[in-house]
Amino acid sequence: MLQTTSPTQPETIEMHPILSSHISEENSVIDGLDAKTDDDRKLLRKLGFSFFLFGLINNVLYVVILSAALDLVPPSTPKGIIAFCNIAPALAAKVGWPYLLKGRIRYVKRIIGCCMLSSLGMLVVAFFDNLFARLLGIGLASFSSGLGELTFLQLSTTYVPAAAGHGIGYFASGTGAAGLAGAFLWWEVRGLGVRVGVGLSSVLPIIIPITYFFLLPRSSVFLYTSTPSGYDSPNGHESTLPYTPLPAGEEEEGEEEGFLRAGPGKNVALSINDKLRLVRPLLARYMLPLFMVYLFEYTINQGVAPTLLYPVPPPEKYWLLSKIIHSVRDYYPLWALVYQTTVFLSRSSISIGIPPLPLNLLPLPSVLQGFILLLLAFESSVGFYAADAEGLSIATVFFLISLEGICGGLSYVNAFYRVNQERPDPSSAHDMERAKQEKEFKIGSIGFADSTGILLASILAVPTELALCKAQTSRGKLLCKGL
Repeated sequence: MLQTTSPTQPETIEMHPILSSHISEENSVIDGLDAKTDDDRKLLRKLGFSFFLFGLINNVLYVVILSAALDLVPPSTPKGIIAFCNIAPALAAKVGWPYLLKGRIRYVKRIIGCCMLSSLGMLVVAFFDNLFARLLGIGLASFSSGLGELTFLQLSTTYVPAAAGHGIGYFASGTGAAGLAGAFLWWEVRGLGVRVGVGLSSVLPIIIPITYFFLLPRSSVFLYTSTPSGYDSPNGHESTLPYTPLPAGEEEEGEEEGFLRAGPGKNVALSINDKLRLVRPLLARYMLPLFMVYLFEYTINQGVAPTLLYPVPPPEKYWLLSKIIHSVRDYYPLWALVYQTTVFLSRSSISIGIPPLPLNLLPLPSVLQGFILLLLAFESSVGFYAADAEGLSIATVFFLISLEGICGGLSYVNAFYRVNQERPDPSSAHDMERAKQEKEFKIGSIGFADSTGILLASILAVPTELALCKAQTSRGKLLCKGL
C-alpha cells in the first residue's frame, strides 16, 4: 500500500550541517553589525553633545555681555562701545592664531587657557564698577571666546568627514543656544545687579574642560566605525575620496589621545604664502557673505535695536504685551531674546536634518539682512504706523528681528559646514600632516570675516544710534533719551 503524508503534519526537513553552519555565521555577522551600528550611534551622540556644549558655554558669556549692555555702562555711553570691546579682542585672536602661529595645535593648552581667561574676565566685570575696568574684563572674555570658537572649529577637522560635519552642526547649534541661554539668563538675573549676575556666570567656563576630558570621544575611535567617510564637495555631492588618518605612532607629549606624531612630517609648518594661497578661494565663497551678514546684523543689534522703543503697553489694550513689558528698558533685552531664539533655530538646521544651503545660495542671507536693516532703520526714524498704533509697530519689529536671526544663523552654520567638508588640496594629499594643518587653517581663517563684520558694525552702531535717536526726538518721541 502506498503511504502518504498527512497534510496536517508538517514535513520535517533536515538541513545539511554545512548550510546550517553558514547561516549561523551570517546571523552572527548581522548581529555584530547591528551592535556596531548601535555603538556608532552612541559615539555620534556623545560627539554631538560635546560639541553642542563647546558652542554653548564658549559663546554664552559673550551674549550675556551684549544683553547686559544697558546695565554695564552709564545711560550717556553708546552701547556700541560694549560691542566694540566684545569683538575686537576676539578678532585679534581669530587673526593671530591661524595666520601668525605655525605648527601643530595644542588643544589641551588652548582649552584650559580659554577657560581661565573667560572666568577672569567676567570676575573683573562683576567686581569693578569703573567703566575702564569693565571694558578690560569684557576684552579678556572676548579674547577667550574668539580663541575658543577658533579652537573648536579646528578641532572638528581632526575627525573623519562624516563625524566632523556632525560635530560642526551641533557646535553651531550650541552657539545658537548660547545666544538664547545668555539673553534669557540675563533677563532672569538682571534684577540681582551686575555684581551678582555677572559673577555667577563666571563659573560656567569650567564645563568646557570637563566635557573635553570626560565626554568627548577621541578622533581615533571613528576610524573604525561604520560611519561613511566621504567628503562633501562644494556643490553638495558626496565625494568618494576616502579619509586617510595620520599614521599611528608615539603620542606627542602634552597632547590628547588621537593627535599623533606624523612621522617624518611632524615638523611641517605652513608659511604665510601657503596660507594666502589657501585663503584666496575662500574670500568670495565664504568670507564675503559672512562679513556682510554680520555687518548688517550687528548694526541692527547695537545701533538700531536700542532705539526701537515704544510706550509701556496698557493691560486693558495689550494683555499679553503688558505681561512682558513693564518699562521702556525692557524692549532692548526683549529684542535680544527674540533675535537669539531665531538664531538658535536656524543654526540648528543641519543638526536636525535640514540639508545645507547650496553653495550658490550662501550670499542670499546677507542680501536679505541688508533689506531688514533698512526697514528697521526706517521704522526707528520715521515709523510705519501712527504713533498710537504701537501694537502694530511692535509686531512688525518682532517679525523683522526674527527674520534677522534666521538669516544670521543660516549664514553661519552653512559657511562653516561647507568649508569643513571641502576636500583636501590634491597637491598636499601625499603629506598627511600638511593636509591636516591646511584643513585646520582653512576653517579657522574664515572666522576672521564674521568678526570683522561685527567689529565694523560696532563702530557704525555708535553714530547710527545717535542719529536715529535724534530723528525720533525731532518728531517728538523722547523715549530714547531716558535710557
